[in-house]
Amino acid sequence: MTERIREVEKFEERPLIEHLRELAYRLRRILVSLLVTFLIYFMIGIELVTIYLPFPFFGLKYVISTIPIPYPSLFNSISVQLTQLFIYNELPKGVKLIIINLFDPLFASFYISLYLAIFTSIPIIVREIWAFVAPGLYEHEKRFLKRTIIPAFVLFGLGSAFAYFLLIPFMLRIILLYASALGSAVEPTLGLRSFVSTVMTLLIATGLAFELPLIMTGLTAIGVVKSKTWLQNWRWGVLVSFIIAWIISPGTTGGIIETVIGITLSTLFFIGALVSKTVERGRSKNR
Repeated sequence: MTERIREVEKFEERPLIEHLRELAYRLRRILVSLLVTFLIYFMIGIELVTIYLPFPFFGLKYVISTIPIPYPSLFNSISVQLTQLFIYNELPKGVKLIIINLFDPLFASFYISLYLAIFTSIPIIVREIWAFVAPGLYEHEKRFLKRTIIPAFVLFGLGSAFAYFLLIPFMLRIILLYASALGSAVEPTLGLRSFVSTVMTLLIATGLAFELPLIMTGLTAIGVVKSKTWLQNWRWGVLVSFIIAWIISPGTTGGIIETVIGITLSTLFFIGALVSKTVERGRSKNR
């Protein structure tokens, strides 16, 4: 009798074990893709090589094209080159970067490589998550999720661009104004590791926050939340937007950055509510 019970329990647990194995397989593929792309950005550099075509007269040369050539490099990798780009574009004039700890340049390169690995692996991550959850979805849910892959990628990019071109320069200029107000006794400096980690945190957090309209539309498309619920509870949406802004903001500008992010996310909330209403009307017409 005991053996019979054990056989039944083993049979009942098998589906769960298979799901866990499938989940572990998908997670391994995601981790491998992240590791490979991370090592590429962390250990590979790009050199622009110009190809010339010699002209037979007067020793002249014509430029045919410029080709990027990858090569192994730990000290001039893609992440190091991107760090230099961040410093050149984002750092205001008058602010100096300093190395406080010995491994600050290494950590800066690590942060940027990790961000680039996550960003470029988004299609693989979405594909593996899709492969895991697709067998348990309805056909209309599968169609909707397929259509959200590109918008999710675009919204993440827009959020990162919003942080890179607007939030970060504005935040650094506010810091410079505060430092200047203290007089010549205080020199405006930033630690390299702190600067890069702050930039990367804002890029990732703002990119994820910009997914809000897509999440709202998805919940309406699969029938979890009605579109009128979003509009009826818009005060809560605005409140949550400002809470998210408070969480992802570095908190060094006296509430200015938090207000800008909160207003932006609130606008995205209303956009998501309107798109959800359009999607809900489309579903009702197709029935």
